Amino acid sequence: MSAPHTTARPRPHPAGTRRRDALRAVLRETGVEALLVTDLVNVRYLTGFTGSNAALLVHAEDTADAEDRTVLATDGRYTTQAAAESPDLRLLVERQCAPELLAVTTAGRVGFDSAQVTVDAHDVLLAAARGELVRAPGLVERLRAVKDDAEIDALRLACAAGDAALAGAIADGVLAPGRTERDVAHELEERMVAAGATGPSFETIVAAGANSAIPHHRPSDAPLAAGDLVTMDFGALVDGYHSDMTRTVLLGPVADWQREIYGLVDAAAAAGRSALRPGVATSAIDAAAREVVTAAGYGERFVHPVGHGVGLVIHEAPAMSSTATATLEAGMTVTVEPGVYLPGRGGVRIEDTLVVTDSGAEPLTASTRDLVVLG
Repeated sequence: MSAPHTTARPRPHPAGTRRRDALRAVLRETGVEALLVTDLVNVRYLTGFTGSNAALLVHAEDTADAEDRTVLATDGRYTTQAAAESPDLRLLVERQCAPELLAVTTAGRVGFDSAQVTVDAHDVLLAAARGELVRAPGLVERLRAVKDDAEIDALRLACAAGDAALAGAIADGVLAPGRTERDVAHELEERMVAAGATGPSFETIVAAGANSAIPHHRPSDAPLAAGDLVTMDFGALVDGYHSDMTRTVLLGPVADWQREIYGLVDAAAAAGRSALRPGVATSAIDAAAREVVTAAGYGERFVHPVGHGVGLVIHEAPAMSSTATATLEAGMTVTVEPGVYLPGRGGVRIEDTLVVTDSGAEPLTASTRDLVVLG
């Protein structure tokens, strides 16, 4: 087993150091001496490392040498990458990252994320642990829910890439009768990359006509047709951060029922956005949007939560549903995405990504929410 390197290290990355310090404060509240971080997204958040095999050990003590005891483990494929992305951390080069970290720590009470570790992996960790191994789920996710300025900047760029893709697709006539759902999805994804994204943040949804009544319809070779509602749910990935936006457009001619449900969803989305502010329960955001839909007689056709947190993964804390128990804080980034779906006819969803501010919320997505009729 290799020992952690002890040579002098470059100046720490400010965001990583700040995040690990915040985690240490949480660990002291929790009563564990150290936390074994095995989820790769959480490792990236705390260290900047983006390899496919890694674990991190963070000790809880509030001392001058606390950072010196933090150890990042990865295997030999990633030594150069780890040195570039996480130059301020001690590096343990081992294939079995998590058990080897447990084998070298002297901490007597080590927490692990029981929501991420399988039963079989837990058996391996127990065999390697020198002290007590205790459940400590969701601690890093709690920190990730509130974004710092750099994270919000990345999300802003990701949202801008999505906005640019949609604007370009509309301007170039991509959304026209005869084009398939799959065509439109590919166009949006290619245009997001051209606008600076590293790729789509999830599988793009394009749903036309009756398919727009299926909230998570997968694009098919079905052609767009005159009179269709066309719902597009898509996002861009920038520096690991995910944007999320849904817009529904209409290919003329437009029926009265389509205008009705579009206006209803638009009003529900506005109610949800207006309710966003620090100190408000996320369940209240769901209620604000849902009450609008229910009052119009379509409550049973709003079939999903009003939104979700978004960041290093597309669905993360805080939860935004009728049963959620979270409370909004400034710096949280969330979606508001009510919808009404009429099986066999069509549906409308309007979604924005927003950041909660000290006094309300700022939309990061900028595409118009006005009814867009094409053709």
